[in-house]
Amino acid sequence: MDPTVPAGAARLLDFARQTEVGTEEPRGYDVIYGFNQDKLAKPVTQMSVDEVLAQQSSWSSRFGSSAAGAYQFMRATLGDLKRELNLRGGQIMDANLQDRLAYHLLKRRGYEQFIAGSIDRTEFGKRLAQEWASFPVLAAVRGAHQQLARGQSYYAGDRLNKALVSPERFEAVIDEALALARAPVAAPVPLPRPEPEPIYPPIGHNGGPPLEPVHPRNPKPSPVEQSAKAVGAGKWAAIAGALWTAVVSVDVLPPAFTTPEFVAAVTAMITAVAGAVGSYRAPKNAEPS
Repeated sequence: MDPTVPAGAARLLDFARQTEVGTEEPRGYDVIYGFNQDKLAKPVTQMSVDEVLAQQSSWSSRFGSSAAGAYQFMRATLGDLKRELNLRGGQIMDANLQDRLAYHLLKRRGYEQFIAGSIDRTEFGKRLAQEWASFPVLAAVRGAHQQLARGQSYYAGDRLNKALVSPERFEAVIDEALALARAPVAAPVPLPRPEPEPIYPPIGHNGGPPLEPVHPRNPKPSPVEQSAKAVGAGKWAAIAGALWTAVVSVDVLPPAFTTPEFVAAVTAMITAVAGAVGSYRAPKNAEPS
């Protein structure tokens, strides 16, 4: 089935194809009236629209009808479709084109009105029976040639056509098509927003294991960086402490700056500042050379 045909219409067309030509297989698209397709120079699905129209002019006298393809298009019907849909005569009558043409026939016969609830099943069934002679009317009605009872072909009395399915089966398929056409379409499920990929630092020193990934939203120093910061802080604090001790020991400061309390306070301050500097510089020094 052509993918542009909606589900409800596709169900009706599958049924029409099976009823009109007796099969849903691809070979059904090549059938002509009376199953005389073997007498043609090439299959219908390899002919252009204009080629089919040209050959149909002789099929009525040769075979009894000009009906061609999976949906048994009559020559007059195919000519009307070509004009209505502005078909190019060179388009090939393949399966997809036949499906699209038959879908247009469904719409001609009130498919959209039926789905919308503007006409009932009995009326829609009669209209389909007017299009495809193998379908039965669903209630007593005046047909093309005579008064009809439920279950007869709309064209009964022409010594050519008769209904090939029961009205109950026909009604069941129409109901199936309606259910498919009105079935709610599932809303697309939104995909979760992907988390940003973690950023991996370089391999550790001396061929050691890779450092832990640092997530851009929550940076976390690796164990190597933490260790480097601690070592750096201690080294700079030791250097600063030693320098201050040397200054105090040479006895060049005023007495007020050499009391134990003052010396302890300054030493602590210098140690803290030096430790912070060492901690900041340590990660850079930890990078591989």
